[in-house]
Amino acid sequence: MFLVLPSYNQRVSRNYYVYILASRSRNLYTGVTNNLERRTAQHRSGFLPGFTKRYRIFRLVHYELFGDIRMAIAREKEIKKWRHQKKVWLIQRDNPRWEDLSAEWFPKADKKGKAN
Repeated sequence: MFLVLPSYNQRVSRNYYVYILASRSRNLYTGVTNNLERRTAQHRSGFLPGFTKRYRIFRLVHYELFGDIRMAIAREKEIKKWRHQKKVWLIQRDNPRWEDLSAEWFPKADKKGKAN
């Protein structure tokens, strides 16, 4: 059995995501990842220290898909430069109720912390 690896010049098809997370009070965080479900789970669990953990920012309210990491990083930088109100406009354009787009990926816990 042989494992065929792509040559240096061949591109491996991959997805990259620019995402915006929100807290209940609408503090926002913009990031980029190649695995949106894993990264969202990391934010939800508090695994990633820093701003999102401190302000409980883990509701996925917007994301965009890219096939090129450079394009994804450029878009992330563009959005990060925007004022808060323009980010709100972007979210409300496609998600006017600010629903957590990742809610169904994770089981809801009851009041004792057990998954339903």
